[in-house]
Amino acid sequence: MRAIQLDRPGGPDALTVRELPAPARADGEVLIRTIASSINPVDSKTRAMAGPERLPMTLGWDLAGVVLASDHPGFSTGDRVIAMSAQFATGRGTWADIVSLPADLLAVAPASVSLSEAATLPLAGLTALQVMDRLRLTAGQTLLVTGAAGAVGGLAVQLAAHDGITVHGLVSRPEHVDAARRLGADTATDQTGELGCYDAVFDTAGVHVPQAVKDGGKYLTVGADTVPDGLASRTLDAGPNYVEQDGAGLSRLAALVDAGALRLRIGAQFPIHQSHQAHRRAEQGGLLGKVVLTF
Repeated sequence: MRAIQLDRPGGPDALTVRELPAPARADGEVLIRTIASSINPVDSKTRAMAGPERLPMTLGWDLAGVVLASDHPGFSTGDRVIAMSAQFATGRGTWADIVSLPADLLAVAPASVSLSEAATLPLAGLTALQVMDRLRLTAGQTLLVTGAAGAVGGLAVQLAAHDGITVHGLVSRPEHVDAARRLGADTATDQTGELGCYDAVFDTAGVHVPQAVKDGGKYLTVGADTVPDGLASRTLDAGPNYVEQDGAGLSRLAALVDAGALRLRIGAQFPIHQSHQAHRRAEQGGLLGKVVLTF
């Protein structure tokens, strides 16, 4: 089978598509034929910082594919599934023709979209969902999402709007203002000076806007490892949030996609033999959707 592996720290040229033996399915695991995956910022960070003791490694966190073999009652041969694998921690990369993953990481893929579209959901969707669950906002409360037109931010905007939360978006460029509004933001801007004061801030872009959260509010970030100094003493919950593997959460997200509450976006699509070009396009930024790799 083919896999995209990292041989050395570096840029996109450090990635190699090579032939490897197919994995064996362990007890409690499901063997999956990968149809598509997507590129996330963590992949580029891993590519740049991976130590020699971990190399070579197969990269990739997202997976959308078809079950090849399973002894789990929830998944049968031929089922369309999605999964997120915490590659850097577990060593289970998804950029391979065939992947074996624990059954509790999987969910049935949304039926209303292609597997290429479904591949954009796992990491970004779980990141947004887990932060929204932690914020525990209710209808009528206010939320600022930074990076509101991005992969995580765009899904967070849609989740908030679905729950009746008044959501405002901060974007990186004027041409993304309308995109954030189309996703459900009540208003959007690319100017930090135009922000109000909110019950919560969800920072997906590493943009420090401590002035935008009310005293006693919440301020969570997935775009940085810390929050601005002094913020923790003003808020009920302030800090970074790290995504966790969660098949049940993916099932919740898939149901929302099929209900029309979440729209998935592909910004560009490349076959795996063009992985260098795919990474370069992802790093250019500016896309209103994720870069998808097809197998």
